[in-house]
Amino acid sequence: MNKDAFRRYLEERDLSDEQVVASISIAEQFETFLQKNGRTATPEATAAEDVEAFSAWMIHREINSWANYVALVRYGRFIGSEGLLVGALELIDGAEALENLRAKLGEELGEAVGEAIFEGVNLPPLGTPNLNKPALTKKVIDRLEATADPETCVKILGSGLRTLEDDRYLDAKKKYEEAGGIDAYLKRKGDAFLAELKAYCDEGTLFFTQPIDDSVIAYVRDHPEVRSGVRRGNLLIEAKIPHQTIKYLAATDPREKAYHYCHCPWVKESLKDGDSTISSSFCNCSAAFHRKPYEVIFGQKLQAEVLESVLAGDPWCKFAIHLPNEAIN
Repeated sequence: MNKDAFRRYLEERDLSDEQVVASISIAEQFETFLQKNGRTATPEATAAEDVEAFSAWMIHREINSWANYVALVRYGRFIGSEGLLVGALELIDGAEALENLRAKLGEELGEAVGEAIFEGVNLPPLGTPNLNKPALTKKVIDRLEATADPETCVKILGSGLRTLEDDRYLDAKKKYEEAGGIDAYLKRKGDAFLAELKAYCDEGTLFFTQPIDDSVIAYVRDHPEVRSGVRRGNLLIEAKIPHQTIKYLAATDPREKAYHYCHCPWVKESLKDGDSTISSSFCNCSAAFHRKPYEVIFGQKLQAEVLESVLAGDPWCKFAIHLPNEAIN
């Protein structure tokens, strides 16, 4: 590896000396690991399977820290390896969900009930491949639904299982205030999203973990629920952009389309064969994800609900966010 160039790349991102040294170290360990297995870390050769194998190696040595996976993401960007970048991101995306659910069960149902629901369920270590997560998720959600009434299940799951800090959405709050109203904000938000996607398309870079081409831009442009959200009275209707839009658009089999649409690492792999046995109530977590920016914008808790979900057999994931009266007035 070009250690000096990677060091400069890291320093340009205002990392501390300690973070720079640690990031270089894990990148070197990754390259050494690949070499011992007859592989090389190059943009063309590095695959998600390489990252999963190295992740298992890190888990075994108990060095599977969040910082080390982020270092791999940065190294992937540095060498231009989509395989490394995407592979590392997919291993940590939403990793906190089940642990947060365990805590919320204790708060809502009592520690004894929460422990009973998770009895015999070992939370997977950070860096566990997504393929191993649906079985755990199914066991926990089945037990939750057998223990609590539907309203309580929705309340718990709809409280959000991701760790989302308010600071992440302060820019959205500022843009809303500059727009002067919800409709103007949504228009600007949609225009900005299309411009962002076009930039990724022109640069040939990834939007999170997916490539962007003209077909993706056209899909987002033609679906205002995805582009910006659609206001209907005090309801804001939003839908997710597919997780892998190009593959989603190319797929003809409903099972395959659902798989490429779903973002959730805890249930996605259960959709691969079309036999979705995990309750779609889990998707209330996604409703909370969509609701969060507007809670920061309006400075209050809001209600959100799942309207459609690929986990329930619907063609996409669509949510309704209940806006406060002052947003409409």
